[in-house]
Amino acid sequence: MALITLLADKGSPGVTTTATALAAVWPRRVLLAEADPSGGDLVYRSSAAHGGPLDPNTGLLSIAATARRGLAAEQLWDHAQQLSGGLDVLAGLGSSEQAAGLAGQWAMLGSAFAALADSPYGAADVIADCGRIGAGSPTLDLLPHADLALLLTRTEPEHLARVRDRAAALAQRLSGSGRGAGVLAHTTVGVLLVADPAESGKLAHQVNEMLLAARTGARVLGVVAHDPSGAAQLAGRKRGRLDKSLLVRSARKVAVDLHQQFGAGWSAAPAASGASR
Repeated sequence: MALITLLADKGSPGVTTTATALAAVWPRRVLLAEADPSGGDLVYRSSAAHGGPLDPNTGLLSIAATARRGLAAEQLWDHAQQLSGGLDVLAGLGSSEQAAGLAGQWAMLGSAFAALADSPYGAADVIADCGRIGAGSPTLDLLPHADLALLLTRTEPEHLARVRDRAAALAQRLSGSGRGAGVLAHTTVGVLLVADPAESGKLAHQVNEMLLAARTGARVLGVVAHDPSGAAQLAGRKRGRLDKSLLVRSARKVAVDLHQQFGAGWSAAPAASGASR
């Protein structure tokens, strides 16, 4: 099983929405973790399985308060909650100020996320919403534990230029070398485009050419539909057949494609039963 991180360079391309949509259609047991040091959104967007709101004090905040001496992977479930619909989540911090409580613990958190794959007590993949990432982001310490670091971007030229540069910087950091296209020790850096599905094939080809020319070591690994209506349904703000939305259909294709490309390397630990939605 695997740790998959989703992040962005700048702006609001929809990291939380995409991470939630991917987790909702993930083909194996999964834990969605809001690991954005700026604060999480699910407490405000989503209802818990019991019909009320999520508890903002249970999740990364409770981990920060109790995990000073270490965090075993199976302990993550002690801090998880379940959304309406059955998705297991670690609710994010309430604000960026609370991130101080996790200072020095991001690498430990990444290690626990990665180890959950092999835990004999509730093995699961982890999809981590890491929000925006920059040179000083504390979540950089989490990324070396990830199997995939997926940069989410819209397709305006300025966004693509930024994601190109961020992909190269991440590849260099994670490879531990000065070569932007060096061999990564563990983490694969990829790009997810947020775009009109009708233009996805052409756009993916163009962006791949740009990433290759810049020697980033990254490539486009999928396209998520720009679907405000589907995003509103996912957040519970609008009624409709969510499973028929462009957002969920595109997320399902991304999930399938990722498993086809990388799943063989994630199969060392058996999937836990009873987690399909």
